[in-house]
Amino acid sequence: MTPHIEAGKGDFADTVLLPGDPQRAAWMAQTFLQAPRCINRRRGALGFTGQFRGKPVSIQATGIGVSSFLIYAHELLDYYGARTLIRTGTCGGLTAAVKLRSIVISRSALPESDQSGQVFGLYNAASGADPALFARALTRAAELGIDHHAGLTACSDIFHHPEGHARFADARAAGALAVDMETSALYRIAGHFGARALSICTVVDNIETGEFTDYSERQALFAGMAGLALDVAVDQP
Repeated sequence: MTPHIEAGKGDFADTVLLPGDPQRAAWMAQTFLQAPRCINRRRGALGFTGQFRGKPVSIQATGIGVSSFLIYAHELLDYYGARTLIRTGTCGGLTAAVKLRSIVISRSALPESDQSGQVFGLYNAASGADPALFARALTRAAELGIDHHAGLTACSDIFHHPEGHARFADARAAGALAVDMETSALYRIAGHFGARALSICTVVDNIETGEFTDYSERQALFAGMAGLALDVAVDQP
């Protein structure tokens, strides 16, 4: 099938950071990478490759939700040979302890239900982060003084859900710290391809308290997450 990414073979680095928002991808590339070049513009899903501390790193936007995410993740792993995927996204806190603007590092992700897109049966690998990437992220977050949480997260296919906040009762009971729309899919497809994966998300709203950040401040909120992800990206064997 025709890939949705227009980059040529060799344009992507082995390690790719995956924000959902194309504007965030551009901001991350322009802010953190040396000599970034845009390698994908198709459908507005911007992709870039540059250097960070002398090592090649790519950043590719994936859009919102599992269906869009899996298209880009599959093509990166299958067509372009990426071996490490690090999600740099947003999430909603599920407990009052998970404060706005903090960072959640997902150890494993709980799909909302057996009918969720994350468990189509196409990618039935264990749903969890690469242990070495996870451990490195925890160490660096502590060293950098980043307000962070680590552990189980939930993953939902639907943003505007008719059951509202009540649908997260089971996830909270299981100990989930936060919810996003892509992490379970990331861990499953990475396992399917034998790749390494990690999800790091910034808390932009809180389901329990009803608090939320203003969209206008969100790029500024992502500096800690982006810096942490890049540290983890370049500190690999």
